[in-house]
Amino acid sequence: MARNGSSKPERKANRRGAARLAAVQALYQMEVAGTGLNDIVAEFESHWIGREVEGAQYLPAEAAFFRDIVSGVVRDQRSLDPLVDKVLAQDWPLKRIDAILRAVLRAGAYELAHRNDVPARVVVSEYVDVAHAFVDNDETGLVNAVLDHIARHCRASEFERSTG
Repeated sequence: MARNGSSKPERKANRRGAARLAAVQALYQMEVAGTGLNDIVAEFESHWIGREVEGAQYLPAEAAFFRDIVSGVVRDQRSLDPLVDKVLAQDWPLKRIDAILRAVLRAGAYELAHRNDVPARVVVSEYVDVAHAFVDNDETGLVNAVLDHIARHCRASEFERSTG
């Protein structure tokens, strides 16, 4: 699909994509290192987002979007985890999944449940892209399947009207 016209929406999308990637990294670091919410947000906003770290250039991110995802996942984790667990195979609950995938699924579930300003299909696609940065294709397929199921549960109306 050709990209034409103004690049302004594309820039916003890129900044949100960068915010999602940073949010997943922050959630992962919080779980693995036990870093607190305020510390992780401050660290990412001052040292990672929009800067070069260890030779990798981190894109400028929409800071408010980043903070909303990270703080929303932390705040709502008790309701998000059962939502994800319900979709996963009964013998493979969320707690058995790799920490980076847990972060991806939690962030995606948060956006699907609480960010109605972003279309569900965009959320699913964006988190599949984020997952590609960390895991192989089999695991990105899992992210797609789980988030698509959650999207159809949380936002059924977006999928009903797509038959035309």
